[in-house]
Amino acid sequence: MVSSTEAKILSLLIARPKGSYASELLHASGGTLKRGSVYTTLSRMEKAGLVKGVEEAPTEAYALPRTLYRITGHGVAARNEFGAYTGFLTRAEAA
Repeated sequence: MVSSTEAKILSLLIARPKGSYASELLHASGGTLKRGSVYTTLSRMEKAGLVKGVEEAPTEAYALPRTLYRITGHGVAARNEFGAYTGFLTRAEAA
């Protein structure tokens, strides 16, 4: 079972099929995700196979490499399991 923070990240990633950077997830969460924990949580989720991170090389606009995160099939299943268990999802979303 995933935590509520992990479920929030998975929900945000489901809504972004092309993926999302951690900074975008922070912004999209409306303040429910915190900068201090989102990177650690994403790392743990990647090790568990819930998300897949792809590091992008530095560009002129971004001097440091960035990681684009996408949800995996295992992540979708875990998010749906969390929703079914907690009532976090409506019936239509769980299908």
